[in-house]
Amino acid sequence: MAVEVRDVPEARRYEARLDGASEVAGFADYLRTPELIAFLHTEVSPECEGKGVGSALARASLDEARAAGLRVLATCPFYAGYIARHPEYADLLYQARSNVSD
Repeated sequence: MAVEVRDVPEARRYEARLDGASEVAGFADYLRTPELIAFLHTEVSPECEGKGVGSALARASLDEARAAGLRVLATCPFYAGYIARHPEYADLLYQARSNVSD
């Protein structure tokens, strides 16, 4: 079963469909700035759970973030857990930087 993921900027989310189906199997909501993408919420329909939809969403969106040079803020627990289990994406994580010196 193939999971197809695409960015839908007007809805501010990535959507996943199974085998070219018209209905959305899962989505990942985000906010994006020129430097950062914050993943806010991920949802997979109950009938599609366990089919790799969430992982496909995370992998595709994180790969696109890397290609666009964006930092990632994983406020969504699914994304935070995915990145923790896939350290090859850890370098994308946003690190707050302070300009204040002690």
